[in-house]
Amino acid sequence: MENEHTGSRRNHWTFLTNHARVLIAIARDPGVRLRDIAAGCDLTERTVQAIVTDLETDGYLTRTRDGRRNRYAIAPGARFRHPAEAGLEIAGLLAYLTGPHGTPPAPAPPATATATADDAPHGDGALPLL
Repeated sequence: MENEHTGSRRNHWTFLTNHARVLIAIARDPGVRLRDIAAGCDLTERTVQAIVTDLETDGYLTRTRDGRRNRYAIAPGARFRHPAEAGLEIAGLLAYLTGPHGTPPAPAPPATATATADDAPHGDGALPLL
């Protein structure tokens, strides 16, 4: 018997939400067209338009007209919404995911003898667990 942990359903999950994918596409190219975001994210234009509206309404980005096109700006200091990541800015994730592909993150400087575990850098690119 198939359940949620077996069979074909198990192979269809992803780490990022559609909202995250759209925001990453905008971070990569602030002048990107919704049509191009939709194609890159395998979504409909209508879905992308709704996601952009969500992101704008909740203060994650602003949209301005630039001739016949829209130009987007991601809000500095925007933070994750989920309580598990509360207090963390999305800028770090966006920088990591929009950086040059195949380039490993720069190694973190060594921790000093006076640093505590909470102060230790996370040089592996992972977000700290709260």
